Amino acid sequence: MTPDSDAAPPDNPDGMSRRKVRDQDVASHLVSPPGRDVFTSAVTDGDLAAAREARLRAKPQASKSPTRNAIEWIAVVVGAIAIAVIVRTFIFQTFWIPSPSMAETLVRNDRVLVNKLSYKFHDVNRGDVVVFERPPNQEGDIKDLIKRVIALPGERVSILDGKVRINGKVLDEPYTNGLITEAKVGCGLGDTTGIDTEAGLKIADHHLLVLGDNRVNSQDGRCFGPIDEDLLVGRAFFIMWPPAKAGGL
Repeated sequence: MTPDSDAAPPDNPDGMSRRKVRDQDVASHLVSPPGRDVFTSAVTDGDLAAAREARLRAKPQASKSPTRNAIEWIAVVVGAIAIAVIVRTFIFQTFWIPSPSMAETLVRNDRVLVNKLSYKFHDVNRGDVVVFERPPNQEGDIKDLIKRVIALPGERVSILDGKVRINGKVLDEPYTNGLITEAKVGCGLGDTTGIDTEAGLKIADHHLLVLGDNRVNSQDGRCFGPIDEDLLVGRAFFIMWPPAKAGGL
């Protein structure tokens, strides 16, 4: 007896027809890579996965309606305005300088950025440049004023021989550029009794004495007296304009 042949028996006609139909059906769902004939190549699981991925990539994305786009843009604009209002009201605000009273540190039409939260977290410090509401005993059209803090609550301040003294000690004030400080300038109804004496003017609790850097042209605490801390708007900490002067105060 001779051994069996290794060749596989040919398919019967019905089997060949079914295979051809099946292969054509699979191939019709595939994207054929360059140089490959999907009708004659074997189909694998990887081919089927690649075909599904290709169909997903080719699926067109639904475009947004004009109404939806408009609503989204309105929401963005309203949100930006709301944030700007919150920041301006509670955190930062810009102020312009209307007079020469703070020269040469700040001159007319300079713009400064004011931190309205500063004194929520720490006490006022001597030398701070502050914005505050005009005291009720000082006439004028400008609602907010800007000056430098000179004396703090509980201190005694004197102005003698053209210089400011705090508790009897001469205050170093380089920002005045050597200008003398007069004790009486006759520009308001504030009580500054004792400011021109050795004993000095006693600053009450929760009050501050503020003066302009331009001591020969400033309506300041020598006019309206010490101000209540409740009048403070915030601390000016940055010069925004002009660009040549931009920087911290």
